[in-house]
Amino acid sequence: MFYDIIKSFHLVSVISWMVGLLYLPRLFVYHNDTKHLSTIDKTFLLMEFRLLNYIMTPALFVTYLLGFILVFNNLYFFEESYFQAKLFFVFCLTIFHFYLSILYKDFKKGYRINKTRFYRIINEIPTILMILIILLIFVKPNLYVI
Repeated sequence: MFYDIIKSFHLVSVISWMVGLLYLPRLFVYHNDTKHLSTIDKTFLLMEFRLLNYIMTPALFVTYLLGFILVFNNLYFFEESYFQAKLFFVFCLTIFHFYLSILYKDFKKGYRINKTRFYRIINEIPTILMILIILLIFVKPNLYVI
């Protein structure tokens, strides 16, 4: 039962983290067209700050913490090729999270380096990774090639 409770909270934290990873780049799409230090610019900065620091980052840490607890109870997962691939994609999501933090800091400094189209494109990255991770979790394919 303890394992199922941990797994449930792990899933809740993953969902919270994913919501932020999907929404923050969308905020950047609209934020990119604002003028630095305008009222709407300050509003976007506040929204992005709160999303990043009050939802996404805590959810990231809780996801990892509970994930480590789950894996500790099932060390044989490391031998599974699908699980190794899943860990790689989760690592990619983590790198993406920190990249979004850098983009937020650029907006905060008033930089508008990228075009709006760039933010529309990177908005799809967490969706693709999420689909791959979910497929790996449920299908559990054997990815080893002999």
